[in-house]
Amino acid sequence: MRNVLAGEWMKAWTGRSWLILLSAGIFMSLLTCFGYASSGDQKIALGQSTAAAVTDDMAQAWMMTFLMAAVFGGILVTREYTSGAVARSVLLSGGRLRLLSAKALVATAVGLLNGLLAAGLALLCAFTLPGYFGYDGDWTGHTTRIVLGVVAVNVIAAPWGVLLGWIIRNQLATVVTVIGLTLLVEPGLQQIVPEVAAYLPTIAMSSVYLDGKPELLSVPLALLVLAGWLAAAAVAARQSLLSRDVI
Repeated sequence: MRNVLAGEWMKAWTGRSWLILLSAGIFMSLLTCFGYASSGDQKIALGQSTAAAVTDDMAQAWMMTFLMAAVFGGILVTREYTSGAVARSVLLSGGRLRLLSAKALVATAVGLLNGLLAAGLALLCAFTLPGYFGYDGDWTGHTTRIVLGVVAVNVIAAPWGVLLGWIIRNQLATVVTVIGLTLLVEPGLQQIVPEVAAYLPTIAMSSVYLDGKPELLSVPLALLVLAGWLAAAAVAARQSLLSRDVI
């Protein structure tokens, strides 16, 4: 299994997809973070916010990186279907389930790295950007919990993308599904049926990074819900991989 993991780890960094996704996640998060920082001085002066609240918003902006972690996980699987290399990968790994496990573990490790980088950049922004607009950031224990939540959702999102990739088996369809669910479907359902949508993966993740909406689940319950989604996706991916041809 060690050799399989090493091989999949090398594959994860092959090509430019990881760099493109990393750059996109940093750009979107940084742009949002800059927006919060630039409007913070005025809101604080008007009594509409506090330095701590603005710092929390800036930290939360880095949750966008979890979308890129999920897309990366999906691509890690589906590009082998696109290139036709998946059958060879199964043979070299010694079995379908070994390959599924290896890709999920490698994606989880990459998700952790992605989350740690996001946490570091959130910390850097919180202590540098406010100074450009005439005020100081206020990092609190709540901010730390937000950043830990950002790391956690990156770790969860990456294997989620891998499992969806095994189920869908098409790169474009997987990427569209991940982005569509995250940005359109689940937020839309949250507006219509918030009590039900709270149990969907993307919305449960927002509980983990402390989005603060009253209809969201508690963090422990959200983590339990996310574990359930991962388990269900793992069962579906396993069944698909064992019952269908890997071509």
